[in-house]
Amino acid sequence: MTVGPWLSFLPVRWCSMNAGEELSMTLNHLVDMSCEKFAALPAIGMAMAHPLTYEEMQRRIIALAASLQAEGIKKGGRIAILAENSDRWGVVYLAAVRIGAIVVPILPDLPESDVHHILSEMKVGALFITHRQLEKVYDFSGSFPELVVTLDDSDSFAEVFTVTSYSTYLENALEGLQGQEGAPHFPEVEEDDIASILYTSGTSGYSKAVMLSHGNFSANAHAASELAEIEPGAVWLSILPISHTYEFTCGFILPLLCGARIAYAGKTPTPAILQKLCQHERPFAIFAVPLVLEKIYKKRVLPQIEKSKLLTLICKTSLGRNFIYKRIGRKLIEFFGGNLGIMGIGGAALNPEVAQFLTDAQFPYLIGYGMTEAAPLIAGGPLGDKTIATGSTGKPLPGVQVKIVDGDAETGVGEILARGPNVMQGYYNDREESGRVLSEDGWLSTGDLGRLDAAGNLHISGRLKNVIVMANGENVYPEVIEHKINSFLWVVESLLLEKENGLEASVYPDYEYVDEQTNGQSGEERRRFIEHLLEEMRIEVNATLSRSSHIARIFERREPFTKTATHKIKRYLYDT
Repeated sequence: MTVGPWLSFLPVRWCSMNAGEELSMTLNHLVDMSCEKFAALPAIGMAMAHPLTYEEMQRRIIALAASLQAEGIKKGGRIAILAENSDRWGVVYLAAVRIGAIVVPILPDLPESDVHHILSEMKVGALFITHRQLEKVYDFSGSFPELVVTLDDSDSFAEVFTVTSYSTYLENALEGLQGQEGAPHFPEVEEDDIASILYTSGTSGYSKAVMLSHGNFSANAHAASELAEIEPGAVWLSILPISHTYEFTCGFILPLLCGARIAYAGKTPTPAILQKLCQHERPFAIFAVPLVLEKIYKKRVLPQIEKSKLLTLICKTSLGRNFIYKRIGRKLIEFFGGNLGIMGIGGAALNPEVAQFLTDAQFPYLIGYGMTEAAPLIAGGPLGDKTIATGSTGKPLPGVQVKIVDGDAETGVGEILARGPNVMQGYYNDREESGRVLSEDGWLSTGDLGRLDAAGNLHISGRLKNVIVMANGENVYPEVIEHKINSFLWVVESLLLEKENGLEASVYPDYEYVDEQTNGQSGEERRRFIEHLLEEMRIEVNATLSRSSHIARIFERREPFTKTATHKIKRYLYDT
């Protein structure tokens, strides 16, 4: 994954580490500290709705934890959450880990077959689900959990299996807590205890079950909090699935650590809905995948410039371009509510052209790099570091070590290894794969290629398994060429693969652009127009590449590629 300067509010450093302070703690300890310090502040809720305070959130966590324990869920037992983002999702998660249970977050976009595989392998004792997901478990033939709670209070399929609405379950839990003498007794939970088992949705086609501990998550959140000063009460607008580690750590644990308020968008918003939410919530922080910023750049920024001869002329000089880009940057901040201090960009690589624009526009973005196995951040920032080159992911996070192995003598590019308290415990039920990626002294082989510059910033080149070695021995990183292709205004996404006749690219065009340019033309004229665009682009891109890495052919693809939760193309589906 990939997660610039950060703007800051008043210098509130409570959530940062003090000298000599341990990086790790349990999530329970982290939440208790926040709820004690920020009891009256708003903590979590849906966007444009009344949020729970930290005190109210804590009471619900304790009540649900006691109820789950009464249901027979023990320390080390597994609870699955298959649902879209909501404050209820977060409260259930924190209640489960309170009793030492292991949460299995299931990405809501996973197909039915993957959901069945996860439920079969995990043998969960409870399932928290929503109406949209119920059909995926309707035909599940494995051992079905006795407790099924619908987070959106749906009673669908009640005739097939017993479901309890969240509202009813919470009400009973709160009544039970009120009638209990003294505080409930929960098992002792340690930093090394597993908090989550997460199934990766990587590009290789082999889904792995990553075991992450309380200490992994809390260490990563504490390290991330060192990158900026965050004011209690600052608003975090959550638009990515919380069931993915990127949003879980950066958009859930980190803001709770710092006394911020989390507002859930409810679902992936359209630009119009996102703008409406931002105008109401005026968020300080949003964590997004590159696609969000790349769409804004290609749909809103480039057209404004290219349709104006004056702006095009002004942007031909660096002075004029900086002037125009800074004005656009201010308008972008207004689009996001006018209070934006952090736009975290991660989950995939950001197009270098877009990164340069954001830098020139003085837009408050932060690129970071990591992976699920590192809970997830490995490198990013920090704020105000003038040595960070545009296009790099910044420096390793506090407490995280990074080294490059088997580096190329000329470029310095080699495999990235990372070590720190955020690195996973291993893969569930897979010692062989765990041993392959984790050394005895704790180094994680990321499978990514990159280099460290003289200032210690990490630059990502691509995936090790994706590298194409040409006949002359030259290494071609397909991601780099794909970025060049995707920079064209009329391209949505692309994929470069090695074929018998050389390098070939498939391109999914922006058909709205094509429709605008071919309005009133015949189908044959439309096809010729697209073919002309593809060939013109091939010549232009090849002019920037060495002769041995030239693209032999570019094909039109008429539907989007299948992608992971963080919008990386699943290359294995097309590399045949």
